Amino acid sequence: MDKKLSIPEVRNRIDEIDDKILDLLKERITCAKTIGKLKDQTSRAKWDPLREKEIYDRLLKTNNGIFPDKALHSIFHEIITTCRLSQKKAVVAYLGPEATFTHLAGVKYFGQSADYKALESIDEVFHEVEKGRVRYGIVPVENSIEGAVFSTLDSFMKYNVKICGEVHLPISHNLVCKSGNIEDIQTVASHSQPLAQCREWLKKNLPSIPTLQVFSTGGAAQMAANNPNIGAIASSLAIKTYDIQVVVKGIEDYKGNTTRFLILGGKSPSTSTNDKTSVLIGLMDRPGALKDVLTVLSEKEINLAKIESRPIKGKQWKYLFFLDMLGHVEDKNIAEGIRSLKETCSYFEWLGSYPLANTLLTADS
Repeated sequence: MDKKLSIPEVRNRIDEIDDKILDLLKERITCAKTIGKLKDQTSRAKWDPLREKEIYDRLLKTNNGIFPDKALHSIFHEIITTCRLSQKKAVVAYLGPEATFTHLAGVKYFGQSADYKALESIDEVFHEVEKGRVRYGIVPVENSIEGAVFSTLDSFMKYNVKICGEVHLPISHNLVCKSGNIEDIQTVASHSQPLAQCREWLKKNLPSIPTLQVFSTGGAAQMAANNPNIGAIASSLAIKTYDIQVVVKGIEDYKGNTTRFLILGGKSPSTSTNDKTSVLIGLMDRPGALKDVLTVLSEKEINLAKIESRPIKGKQWKYLFFLDMLGHVEDKNIAEGIRSLKETCSYFEWLGSYPLANTLLTADS
């Protein structure tokens, strides 16, 4: 650009560029709607994760680092998600109220364009997805510090839904209250997981202040907004949503705290070439039953990413196992492994195959 140009002239050029970008965005969303209609005619799934991955890879390669890669990915994530949702508006159920960490994870995954529906429990999220009242649900399944979220695992044993994706959300806990003064706090409220993740900080800094376990961080923030003597452990989104003040930022006991969330829907997407498959199994009542399962996975060269047991309600000392395997059900070794597991196990359910977290999303997108 000519260095002799004045600031007003450069700003006029920026305005022209912005108008051109807007025109292209309008053309892009029109094309996306046309593709949606064509997919309806062929009963193809609206979401093609492999196609989206190809778009990101091509754009980042073409960019060659000139525009910041993370910002570019974030911008196109919002554009692509908005265009995809224009084909059919998505309603996403989550553990409410507004501004919970689950809500934050939903926005990270689906962008700002989706319609979000706050529900009172994880069980209710599963129920709404199964009944088809919402297109998607998002639920926490495990935390890097505190482990599995058992209410989510138990809900898979009750409801017929499929896992469509996953997202990892770095968790930073903030102590908040109405005034922003720690002296005003007489009770600290939050969900059981954040209370556990901050227990050492609370013990050291607020040793005489009782804690109150509530059903969500958003609910705790709401309580803090309505009662000047209640402090809450809540997300950064809650601060803006409920007009409360930060007392102390980052009170989690361990840095690098991350929660994994699952996207629930009616069916899983096609392969992205970098996927995970989740199954629910029951073991035969015989010695070496678990060894038999692990042998099947080893023989098929399947990488087991997670195994977690949960008791079967109403059946004393009986358990089901949740397995996460690396690969997609369309992959030959996974398909063969599943066939063998069905023969080896007393119970088998495929919960879904879906892109690995960060396959389509960067940490900051």
